[in-house]
Amino acid sequence: MDGSLRILKIIHGYPPLFNAGSEVYSRTLCHGLVDHGYQVAVFTRFEDPFIPDYEMDKTYDPLKPSITLYRINMARDRDRYRHETVDQQLKVVILKFKPDIVHIGHLNHLSTSMIEIIKEFSLPIIFTLHDYWLMCPRGQFLQTGLGESELWRLCDNQEDKKCASMCYSRYFSGHLSEMNDSHHYWTDWIHRRMEHIKKMVTKVDRFIAPSKHLMNRFTHEYRLPKDKVTYLDYGFELQRFKNRNRFSETEFVFGYIGTHIPAKGIDYLLQAYDLLEGKAKLRIWGRSLSQNTSSLSNIAKEISDTQNKNIEWIPEYKNEDIVEQVFNHVDAIVVPSIWDENSPLVIKEAQQAKVPVITANYGGMQEYVAHKENGLLFEHRNFHDLAKQMQKFVENPIWAKKLGNRGYLYSKSGDIPSIEEHVSEIVNLYEKVLGNSK
Repeated sequence: MDGSLRILKIIHGYPPLFNAGSEVYSRTLCHGLVDHGYQVAVFTRFEDPFIPDYEMDKTYDPLKPSITLYRINMARDRDRYRHETVDQQLKVVILKFKPDIVHIGHLNHLSTSMIEIIKEFSLPIIFTLHDYWLMCPRGQFLQTGLGESELWRLCDNQEDKKCASMCYSRYFSGHLSEMNDSHHYWTDWIHRRMEHIKKMVTKVDRFIAPSKHLMNRFTHEYRLPKDKVTYLDYGFELQRFKNRNRFSETEFVFGYIGTHIPAKGIDYLLQAYDLLEGKAKLRIWGRSLSQNTSSLSNIAKEISDTQNKNIEWIPEYKNEDIVEQVFNHVDAIVVPSIWDENSPLVIKEAQQAKVPVITANYGGMQEYVAHKENGLLFEHRNFHDLAKQMQKFVENPIWAKKLGNRGYLYSKSGDIPSIEEHVSEIVNLYEKVLGNSK
C-alpha cells in the first residue's frame, strides 16, 4: 500500500494533555504510520471551561508536526454517549482531511454516533478495544455502589437495572419518594445507550483486541463475531527503552507508574508496602489529581513512620524519557490494578527495559506475566498477598533482576513488539477492510 493512504485516528485524548495507556498507544501508532509514509490526522478532545463547548481548534503534534490534531472542547458536556454537535464537527473534519480509512481508539467523552457519520462517507472503520466501554457504561466493570461498604466492587456482567442502582444512583434525586422514578429513568437511559452502541458496533469493519483475554470477553460475553476481531498486542518504539543504567541504591526500589484513580489500586500498594520488612523504597510516578492524590497521601501518612519516609511522590514523566526518568530509578514495577486491566502498557515497557513486574493474577495482566518466570503474580485485590510477593524481591534482589532479564514472554529475545512490525500488521488490516469495502 503506498503512502498516499490517509488515516483519520479518533481517540478521546491525545498526549501531552492526556497520557493514559490508550492515548499513549494512539500517539505511538500515529508516529509509526507517519514514519512509514502515511498521512495521519487525529480527531480528539480538550477541556477548557472558559470557552464555549464544542469549539474546535487545529494544532499539531509537537513531536511530529505533520500530524494534524483537530480538537473539540468537551469541558462540561462529557456524560452523554451521543453528541450531535460532535458528529457535525467530525463531518467537517472528514470533508477537510478526506481520509481513506478511520481508526477509532475510544469514543468516551465524544459521541458513539460518530460511527454513523463515518459510514455516511462510506469509509471503513477499524476499532481498537482498550477497555470494556462498549460492554459496560463505565468501561471497567467496577461498581461505584453509593453507600456500599465494599468500595469499587467488581461487576460480573452488564444488566440495565443493576447498572442504574449500582453505578448511576449518583444521578438520582436522593429523595426516597422519587427513588423509583429515578431508577426507572436511568434503567431506561442505560438500555437505550446499550442498544444504540450495539447498533453502532455492527457498522465497524474490524475490531482489534490487544489481549486474548479482552478478545474472549468481547466474543463470548458481548457476542462480537469472531471473524471481526483480531488479536494484536500493542507496538512500541523500542529505541526508547535502550541504555538503562540502574543507579545503585542501598534499598530495593519498587515503582508505580500511572494515574491516581481508585481503579489503579495505589491504596492496595501502599497497604502492602507497609507490611514489608527490610530495606525497601516506593516511588510513585503520576500526574496529581487533586483530592485523589491528597487522599492517597493521607493513606501513606497512616502507615509506619519508617515506611512513610521512604515513599516518594514524583510528577508525571515524559513518555519519550521513561528510561532516564523512571526505569533507571527502580528495581521492580508494581501494577496493582483492582479492575480487569486488559493489556497495560507499563508491563510491556518495563519488560523491554528488563525490569521485573509484579501484578495481579487476573485479566490481561496475568497474560503477560508468568509467575516466577518474568515476574510475580499476586492474588487480585489482596494487599497481603501483594506484600508477600514484594517481600520476595526485597529478600532476593538478584533473583528479581534475573526475572526482569527474561523480558516479554512471547518472543525468544524477550523483546516486546516493535512499532515497525505493529504498523505492518495494522496496515495489513487496513488493506483487508479497504479491499472488502470496494
